[in-house]
Amino acid sequence: MILDMLNPIFRILPEVKPPVHREDFNEKLKWTAIILILYFALTQIPLFGLSPNAVDQFGQLRAVMAGSFGSILTLGIGPIVTSSIVLQVLVHSKLLDLDLASHKGKAMFQSTQKILTIVFTIFEAGVLVLTGSLVPIDNSYIGVLFLQLVIGAIVVLYMDEVVSKWGFGSGIGLFIAAGVAEAIIVGTFNFLPAADGSLSGILPGFIQSIVNGDPNFSLLIPLFSTIVVFFIVVYAESIRVEIPISRGEAKGHGRVRGSVAKYPMKFVYASNMPVILTSALLVNVSLMANVFERIGFPILGTIEQGKAVSGIALYLSTPTNISLLWTDPMRVLVYAIFFLAFCILFSYLWVQISGTNAKEVSKQLYNSGIQIPGFRSSKSQLYKILKKYIPALTIISGAFVGIIAFAADFTSALGGGTGVLLTVGIVYKLYEEMAEEQLMDSHPMLRKFLGN
Repeated sequence: MILDMLNPIFRILPEVKPPVHREDFNEKLKWTAIILILYFALTQIPLFGLSPNAVDQFGQLRAVMAGSFGSILTLGIGPIVTSSIVLQVLVHSKLLDLDLASHKGKAMFQSTQKILTIVFTIFEAGVLVLTGSLVPIDNSYIGVLFLQLVIGAIVVLYMDEVVSKWGFGSGIGLFIAAGVAEAIIVGTFNFLPAADGSLSGILPGFIQSIVNGDPNFSLLIPLFSTIVVFFIVVYAESIRVEIPISRGEAKGHGRVRGSVAKYPMKFVYASNMPVILTSALLVNVSLMANVFERIGFPILGTIEQGKAVSGIALYLSTPTNISLLWTDPMRVLVYAIFFLAFCILFSYLWVQISGTNAKEVSKQLYNSGIQIPGFRSSKSQLYKILKKYIPALTIISGAFVGIIAFAADFTSALGGGTGVLLTVGIVYKLYEEMAEEQLMDSHPMLRKFLGN
């Protein structure tokens, strides 16, 4: 296998060691809080040598990428997500033959993703600096800016690993939720004046318009959109498709036969990953447009003042104004089709890669001694039944998260529509994981009974 050639690099690559003992709730909470505080601290460290004239080319996707423009974390989780996209495509197309069901395959996948993340970190940092997206005070600071971006992105990589192994959830989800929550709070309650003299925050600005005798209800649209998305996603997260199951004899386990329960499958089956991956793809389209324009071949469009103004790059930049529906409907249509199509595609790929497809789930259930009442106990029978539900849930959930993210972006939801969608899902999942861990700590016998 081609990846075997990378074994010498895998061995010297630093990694965060997993805990040698089972962590309790408070220990996981402590590490999660430490990394979250460190993340906010790093977003306050400005890039040394950056010109005040620098423009944020990815402002619309900044919350999703969990980065803070102008800080050492400008790249955010972009390189991590990009490497994940590339690996998913390579593994699914069988260009990389990795058995993700085995411990060795998972370890090799993670090590390869780490190397790819570092490669994409160097690439994205180089593009931002060399194409003028990050303008230095003078050319002597180009190398300094590049080095700071690389260091910041690698720190994020290992912070994500710490959370995944020692805390709750994943660092990627934690950083996205933190950045979006900050954007929502600041966007709602900011009392600082804008360039035109009005108050920046939605509520202060609306109150100011009332005081001036000219209530501007359009100011409330982003806040209203944020609230609507919040409740829709919370409701969707609570929907389950439940399949009745009974427990037979698990291989190697003398478990009680006949206990009846239900196997729940979430409506948002592929979680939020399709939106994260699609957003990362859009960022890289804009990056490549910048690269091609820089070398004199603007085949993806032209960029001015950090924003796409023509070509494919324009049509794949997020429309955040409802008026575009009348002024440039073709751009809205092209973006919507692209966004939804790739959300569905990445939903399918993620289910395949993460081992939650019908084949893998039926194998896991069969090995655990699970069967469906009224059907004979066999792996093929479980597969046939699950195949009726999982592929449909995969496509529907990918389309659902894509539609919600697109609609919320279109109505300028605070923190970005995609960011709000991701944050609600992330926080909901984090709450479930923390509640489960707390329950297990309170009832040790329950943990033993469930085999955790």
